[in-house]
Amino acid sequence: MDSPAHSDERRGGNWLQRVFYLYYDGFRGMTVGKTLWLIIGIKLVVFFVLIKWIFFPDFLSGVASTDEGKADYVREQLTNR
Repeated sequence: MDSPAHSDERRGGNWLQRVFYLYYDGFRGMTVGKTLWLIIGIKLVVFFVLIKWIFFPDFLSGVASTDEGKADYVREQLTNR
C-alpha cells in the first residue's frame, strides 16, 4: 500500500486527477465490491444490448434500403395520420 505522503502528492493535481484517484483508490481497496460492479456491468450489457436487439428490430431496413427512402417512408407515415 502507498504511504500517505505518496498518495497526498497524487491528489495535489487538478480536480480531474483528484476525482480519478478517489475512484482509483476506492476500487483498488475493494474485495466484494469488484464482484458487484462486474454483475452490474453484465446486467447493463444485457439490458442495453440484448434487449434492444430483441424488442427493437430495425424495421426501416425492410421498408427501404437508402436513408432517403427511409426518410420518405417516415414522412409519409407521419403526414397521412
